[in-house]
Amino acid sequence: MPEPRLLVSLATYNEAANLASLIAEIHNVVPTADILVIDDNSPDGTGKIVDDLKAKDPRIHAIHRAGKLGLGTALLAAMNYAMEHNYDYLQNMDADGQHPPRYLPGILAGMSHYDVMIGSRYCQGGGTQNWPFVRRFMSKSVNLLVRMLFWMPVKDASGAYRCYRVSKLRDAHLERTKSRGYSFQQEVLFRCYKAGCKLGEFPILFENRRGGASKVDRKEALRSIGMILYLGMRNWIGLERAR
Repeated sequence: MPEPRLLVSLATYNEAANLASLIAEIHNVVPTADILVIDDNSPDGTGKIVDDLKAKDPRIHAIHRAGKLGLGTALLAAMNYAMEHNYDYLQNMDADGQHPPRYLPGILAGMSHYDVMIGSRYCQGGGTQNWPFVRRFMSKSVNLLVRMLFWMPVKDASGAYRCYRVSKLRDAHLERTKSRGYSFQQEVLFRCYKAGCKLGEFPILFENRRGGASKVDRKEALRSIGMILYLGMRNWIGLERAR
């Protein structure tokens, strides 16, 4: 059988310090992977770096957007690109080095049994590195809330290190997604689950950023929790049925 066509998506905003080395690491682990960078007009020149790399390597592709439009819309753009170009798998990663490429073989191997594979911090063998107590508490609390509201059989519903079977994304009604920020991760996983996707997890150690500044926005975090509660209540009362 031919090897599945794999697209790795990286959403970037001011990741000039990390991008070239990360792409090289990804290709060291999965040489046949295509890489799609969705850059939101980074003022640090990330977009120029992408274009320079793209000119030398046909495996690299780019989407340049006019401004900072949000993580959710970037991931949605990657999903639409993967569907339009008939990839088999879409692997999403953060561009800041917190998702080490060394875990890609384990995540991709799981796709022989599952439709979505999550690089999981909270399944057995997973973990976080040097996180303060408040951040660990918030992350685990959000995941507990998601399990209660959406009834999904996963321990880590908020991480972005995931591989999707593209054919199943076509069934997930992505046009119905309401989230545009951090809650996009939980919502898109929920929509995949409603579409009949089998969800799997592979343990990872979530590492600290290698360079640049964190993009965490407290206001967006609060909005995302509100969105999770809204979607969860719709699920509880039967308004989010599979179609």
